[in-house]
Amino acid sequence: MKRRFCLSQYALLGLFSLASLTVNAATAVATHGALSVKGNQIVDAHGQPASLAGPSLFWSNSGWEGNEDRYYNANVVAYVQKNWNASIIRAAIGADKHGGYQAEPEANMARAERVIDAAIAQGMYVIVDFHAHDAHKYPEVAVEFFEKIATKYGKYPNVIYEIYNEPLNTVDWSSEVKPYAEKVIGKIRAIDPHNLIVVGTQTWSQDVDKAAADPLKNVTNVAYSLHFYAGTHKQYLRDKAEVAMKKGIAIMVSEWGTVDANGDGGVDKAETELWLAFMRKHHLTHCQWALSDKKEGASQLKNGTPADGNWTDANLTEAGLYEKEIVSHWDTIKYSGAEVTAK
Repeated sequence: MKRRFCLSQYALLGLFSLASLTVNAATAVATHGALSVKGNQIVDAHGQPASLAGPSLFWSNSGWEGNEDRYYNANVVAYVQKNWNASIIRAAIGADKHGGYQAEPEANMARAERVIDAAIAQGMYVIVDFHAHDAHKYPEVAVEFFEKIATKYGKYPNVIYEIYNEPLNTVDWSSEVKPYAEKVIGKIRAIDPHNLIVVGTQTWSQDVDKAAADPLKNVTNVAYSLHFYAGTHKQYLRDKAEVAMKKGIAIMVSEWGTVDANGDGGVDKAETELWLAFMRKHHLTHCQWALSDKKEGASQLKNGTPADGNWTDANLTEAGLYEKEIVSHWDTIKYSGAEVTAK
């Protein structure tokens, strides 16, 4: 199992907020406006299912081997928007004491803000992820973090709050994750009543069926995260997601990979294409792990790639080239059964 430690009033608000953005009319946010949850779907300001695609950055933690936090800059965000046609990017802000927000709040907040500012400038959506496996143990830290984000950026429809990356398999949904989520969501909603919130689910954000059996109550515009790695997670996990959606919850695939669940191994193209067909069928938004040059199969950049965003395909790994193709054609690619017809 992964990991290395290492049209409503809401829609009108979203459209109104766009007036303050200096972005091209063809950008994702200009096209879709504010996102919201309708039944078991994430929809745009026009009430249509919104299925967005882009990469996830690696952990933002300071001082880790490889210094992947250096990719948290405007040039990198502009690169994926212009060269990958990415409509969304995820900022995986490390939350723990090992170089994360608890240890270095100013440095990690600055990285988050650089990515958010760049995404707004590019007309992209941005997931601000509290990247932790034990966030329920320190909800006050999460509250502090998201209150700052909501205060500064809650007026922008670009922003999506992911309040708990991946609760472990030992962290119970109903008694631990759910109370944590209720507390953090309440604090966000006191500042930002509208923008989409995504809640991680038990077992590395796989047990969406448990969340569907005991969903959050009296909350609005809340979806649940599903994470998968194609080399490890097969049909059984798609079946769990089907069960969850049939029970009425909305799902976002805020993190996934083409390789094994430990972040390594080769690209499992056959299984990835099954997942792509599944996500297309259900209009799911997704972000691929990870825009990083770490020496592992999931990394989209070759080791040593500079952080200037001035890249060509020669800088991309096997996973990176494949994921660029997926994201670049997500709005136009057609699926036939389980196969991607455009390679």
